[in-house]
Amino acid sequence: MKAIYRQEIKMNLKAFIIWTLSVGGMGFICILLYSSMKDSMNDIADSFSNMGAFSEAFGMSKLSMASLAGFFATEVGTIHSLGGAMFAASIATVMLSKEEDGHTGEFLYTLPVSREKIVIIKIATVLSMIIAFNLVSAALYGLGFAILGDEMAVSEYVLFMVLQTVLHIEIGMICILVSACSKKNKLGVGIGIALFAYMYDLLGRVIPSMNDYIGIGPFAYANATDVFTKTNSTGSLVWNAGVLLVAGILAYIVYSRRDLVC
Repeated sequence: MKAIYRQEIKMNLKAFIIWTLSVGGMGFICILLYSSMKDSMNDIADSFSNMGAFSEAFGMSKLSMASLAGFFATEVGTIHSLGGAMFAASIATVMLSKEEDGHTGEFLYTLPVSREKIVIIKIATVLSMIIAFNLVSAALYGLGFAILGDEMAVSEYVLFMVLQTVLHIEIGMICILVSACSKKNKLGVGIGIALFAYMYDLLGRVIPSMNDYIGIGPFAYANATDVFTKTNSTGSLVWNAGVLLVAGILAYIVYSRRDLVC
């Protein structure tokens, strides 16, 4: 099992490095740019906070961009949320289906390892990659704060990164369920799931009639602005934690019982 796990990590390492440096590096640069924009940020923040639906969608009406926490939540938080969700989708959607699509299952399923254990290894790989992605990104953002020398709300920042990890794991589990049900790689479907979930959250914040249902989506409980203003929904977190567990269990059951064509 350890050999298969190491092989999976090795196969996904390049994608992990590219996505982590792209998303985390972009967030790091944005944080450093804050120092050069700080003096003129008050006027910019006032303008953005009065842009109606746009301000509501990105949380600029609740948290001022003139503060480091507000700038991080509205700018870096958005980049990290969406970028991490797309990363999770990209690795999870092909994690199981690639064995049939690439005919590598002809070798893999001749090994003295049960199909159930293979599913567990694949899920463990996705979890490891997502957790590592968030840890490295958090370290890069923390480095940016240290270089700036400005104070950041540490407890809210840590909570945000933890909730982001849960969010990305949820997207990953939903996408690995898609992978378990597919004979072909459905990367486009996985990316579409991440983008749809993000757009659902944006629309829910703009359209009043959708506001009561926004908690159904995975982005609701991990929204950066809500976390930093302490208005994030615990009910949404509990609901989506249930979705996460159900998706992972279904992926295990479906793939363990499927007739595979390799």
